[in-house]
Amino acid sequence: MTDEPFVILKDIAKRWNGQLGVEEISLEIAEGSFVALLGPSGCGKSTTLRLLAGLEAPDEGQIVINGRDVTTSAASDRNLSMVFQSYALFPHLSVAENVVFGLKVRRVPAPERQEKLQRALEITDLVGYENRKPGELSGGQRQRVALARAIVAGQRLCLMDEPLSNLDAKMRNAVRKDIKKLQRDLGITVVYVTHDQTEAMSMADVVVLMKDGRIVQAGSPEDLYNKPDTTFVAEFVGAPPMALINSAALKGFAEDQTIGLRTENVTIAPKGKGRLSCVVRESEFLGAETMIGLEHENATGLTVMMPGLALKEEGEPIDIAFNDSDLHVFDAQGNRVLAT
Repeated sequence: MTDEPFVILKDIAKRWNGQLGVEEISLEIAEGSFVALLGPSGCGKSTTLRLLAGLEAPDEGQIVINGRDVTTSAASDRNLSMVFQSYALFPHLSVAENVVFGLKVRRVPAPERQEKLQRALEITDLVGYENRKPGELSGGQRQRVALARAIVAGQRLCLMDEPLSNLDAKMRNAVRKDIKKLQRDLGITVVYVTHDQTEAMSMADVVVLMKDGRIVQAGSPEDLYNKPDTTFVAEFVGAPPMALINSAALKGFAEDQTIGLRTENVTIAPKGKGRLSCVVRESEFLGAETMIGLEHENATGLTVMMPGLALKEEGEPIDIAFNDSDLHVFDAQGNRVLAT
C-alpha cells in the first residue's frame, strides 16, 4: 500500500438537461479502506458510484483509479467489480454458474475457474449450494452469491449499490457483518452506497454524507457523530438524531444560534431543577431501555433514554438536565461554531 490515494475523484460534476446530478465532488480513497456514500434519496450518492464505475460519464472533473486516469474509460476497463441491490443473478443458472459467469466470458481456464469458485464459496459460506438455482435460495444467500461473484473477479476495488435494501432487518444485520469481514479478509477497497446511517456507521472507515448533489461532510463515523459540521449532519447521523434547541431557550448563547444535544447526554431532573421543562410526546419500550420523546416549544427531536421499562404518560411534564460541555453550537446558517 502506497501513500498515494487509490481512488481520486476531483471536481466531478454531472448534470442532466441542465438539472443538477452532482457538483464539485472531490474525494480521495485509500487502498484497503471501506467508504460509505450516505445520504437521503436523490442526494447524488448512486450517481457518484455510477460515475466511478464508468456507467455514466462526468461533464466535468477527473477520475483516477490506481494511478490511472479512467475519466473516459469504459466500465470494463476500470478493473473493478460491482454488487447491486437487485443481486443481478441469472435465474436459469446454478450458484456455481452464476459465480464464474464473468470468468467464463473472459475465457479463464477451467482449472483456475474451479479454484477461484471453491475459495469464493468457502469465504461466503455457500459450500453445498453450488447446484441450487437462485429461486431456491433465501435473499441473504442470493446476496452472498453476488458477493462470491465479486470475489472471483479478483479486483482490488469493489463498488456496492445498496446491496442490503431488499433484505429484512435480521438478514441485513447478518449480511452486513459478512460484507465487512470479507472486505477485511480480502484487503479490498469498498465504496458502498446506502441511505441507512446505521449501515454506514457500523461498516465504514470513512463516511461521506451527501445532500443535494454535494458532499456535506466526509470523515470517520466518530467525527460525523461527535463533531457534525452542520445541523443537517447532526440530524441525519445518529439514532435517535441529535436534538436541536433554539438558543432563546438557554442562557449564555447568541440569539441566532442553534444548540445540538445528543440523547445520551440528557438526564431527567427533579421538578423545577432542570435546564428545560418539557412534556412527554411519546414513549417506546425497546427492551433494555425506554426511549421517551419530549416536546418543547423551542426544540425538536428531544429524547431521553431510561433503563428497562419506564413508560411515561403522554403530556406528563418532565424537567431535563445536561452539561454545557456536551452541547454543540451552530450559527444562523446551520454551520458548526468552533470553540475558541
